[in-house]
Amino acid sequence: METITGRRLKSTIKYIRALIILGSLFAILSFLFFIGIFTYAKAKGAPPLAVPLSTLIYASDGTLIGESHNGGQKRYWVTLDEISPAVINATIAIEDRQFFNHNGFDYKRIAGAALADIRAMAKVQGASTITQQYARNLFLAHEKTWNRKITEALYTIRLEMNYDKKEILEGYLNTIYYGEGAYGIEAAANHYFGKSAKELNISEASMLAGIPKGPSHYSPFNNPDKAKARQNIVLKSMVAAGYLSDTEAKDIYLEKLIYTSNHQVKREQIAPYYQDIVISQLKNSIEIDKNILKMGGLRVYTSLEPKMQKLAEEVVASTMSPATTLQLGFVAMNPYNGEVLALIGGRDYSKSTYNRVTQAERQPGSTIKPLLYYAAIEQGFTPSTEMRSEVTKFTFDDGRATYTPHNYNNYYAHDTITLAQAMALSDNVYAVKTHLFLGEETLIKTAKKFGVTSKLDKVPSLALGTSSVKVIDMVGAYATLANNGKKTKPIFITKIVDHKGEIIYESKKRTKQVLDPKSAFVTTHMMTGMFDEKLNDYTSVTGSTVKNMLTRFYAGKSGTTKTDSWMIGFSPHLVAGIWTGYDKNESIDLVAERSYAKDIWAIFMEKAHKGMPVKPFLPPEGVIGVYVNPDNGKLATKSCPVSRLTYYTEGTEPTEYCTDHLDTHEQPKIEEPRNEEESQKGWFKRIFDWF
Repeated sequence: METITGRRLKSTIKYIRALIILGSLFAILSFLFFIGIFTYAKAKGAPPLAVPLSTLIYASDGTLIGESHNGGQKRYWVTLDEISPAVINATIAIEDRQFFNHNGFDYKRIAGAALADIRAMAKVQGASTITQQYARNLFLAHEKTWNRKITEALYTIRLEMNYDKKEILEGYLNTIYYGEGAYGIEAAANHYFGKSAKELNISEASMLAGIPKGPSHYSPFNNPDKAKARQNIVLKSMVAAGYLSDTEAKDIYLEKLIYTSNHQVKREQIAPYYQDIVISQLKNSIEIDKNILKMGGLRVYTSLEPKMQKLAEEVVASTMSPATTLQLGFVAMNPYNGEVLALIGGRDYSKSTYNRVTQAERQPGSTIKPLLYYAAIEQGFTPSTEMRSEVTKFTFDDGRATYTPHNYNNYYAHDTITLAQAMALSDNVYAVKTHLFLGEETLIKTAKKFGVTSKLDKVPSLALGTSSVKVIDMVGAYATLANNGKKTKPIFITKIVDHKGEIIYESKKRTKQVLDPKSAFVTTHMMTGMFDEKLNDYTSVTGSTVKNMLTRFYAGKSGTTKTDSWMIGFSPHLVAGIWTGYDKNESIDLVAERSYAKDIWAIFMEKAHKGMPVKPFLPPEGVIGVYVNPDNGKLATKSCPVSRLTYYTEGTEPTEYCTDHLDTHEQPKIEEPRNEEESQKGWFKRIFDWF
């Protein structure tokens, strides 16, 4: 007996020793395994928390005007401070009560879920923590495989090792899916209740906190009864977690929830054509890392002024007949920095997204003439330069072709007129003569200098605007004149901020002196003539129909072809231009339709300047103003029935006096020159300045 007992003891000791060795080996291997996992997690570092987010577009005053969604998913990022505490409490109560106490895994919950699954012989209870769910949302597909679960665990460890609990909770609340395309609590609050996440009350928060378990199943829009039952479970969880009393939970459950109509917040569509340009520039023009653009979450600030945009739309709607199918392109800019303040690309965005400001090319008609006459001034012409206005046949292409331009309604002076008159009356014969005198290449090169990007034909009729151009280019060209010859590119985006609040792009004021400032001012002042009836001759100045609407100093030029009607002009504060016509180049036959461009421009400019100081165009150094007889461009005398202050590059002003209205022996009495700013001063101020 003793021998057998000893053998058994030895065998038992042997087994115990083996178990101890195996247990120790398992413990060492387990220790090394966990050390390896944590070393791997530490070596891999912090996983990126970026997810595709919606890009928000803001006007210059901070008004949200639009948003761009990735794949149709509404995603916004808000900080914990911008989320209602009720949302945080409801989420923790229903999803992960031990969130602030565990290291990413709730082992007690895992064990309980495993027992429940074994008893039911099926997967009936989940045990994922908020960190695990966040890892799954960020990096993984929702397939149920061992590989996915292992990877999820590794990501969970990395998140817990590199981010604090508040960062993880913030990320989770911004990425969890709440159904109906709404990702994150801000999108959900906006979608279901028409408010921000910060404004949610406990009743609303408890309803939303129940949706992620089954976004379609528990949607209050799809299954209101099941959603309400799920809300009750959330409220009971909040009681169990100590966030609410049982009485409070029952009262909250009985509260009636008010959802947004049509399942989404109705936001007035603001400047949709403008927004299209912004989105296009984000994708194609702005130099930002493509991955950043792809992930979105950007806050894009634009130069759009909502009040000016609304004004432009109201003026167009009240001026153009609803019955007409005439289209338009309108743009208003700050001439000094190029910022686009308002833009309309068509009559109805819902019917046509085609942008007539940036995409269409149309014949500019006589709006091209200021560019031609700038070149003429630069090459020695003056506002007093005279040429005959009469039917003229021009021969070109080495005598192989002829061209005979005609004035509007076939009216001609049959006499000489000055350049200033030719601009104001829009004389076509004078324009073609000037164009051919300068050389046909001159206008093409000058237009490019002004920023016109379209191809221009080297033909005599180019002086009358027969080569098609873009509205945005022409308004930009006039802005260059308004800015004393300094050219700026049209600016739509002023600043871009990423989801962290860091500025990643900011527009810079880039101006380039492309024109002679003296010649630019002389041209500008000649453009004021279209509203000055002192320049009337064989016909009225082209702005006579809107002159009585205007109360300020404006320079401008209209343009008309069979299919196009334009008006572009500026003040010292603002430049605006409009094109009207039919998309299919149909003829504009009705007189009322031909007047739309001028009328809209005049009404808009007057209303847009409301509250601004009245400011004249001030000449730069090297420009001199003298009074001339507008009929012949000579220095005016007291005997001239009409005199007009006209500006010249110093040294080119007229020296000959008008004698057309003097008696034979009468000596001319000179009209003393003064600039337009002086003419606006009262008599007391002028006497004071004289002293």
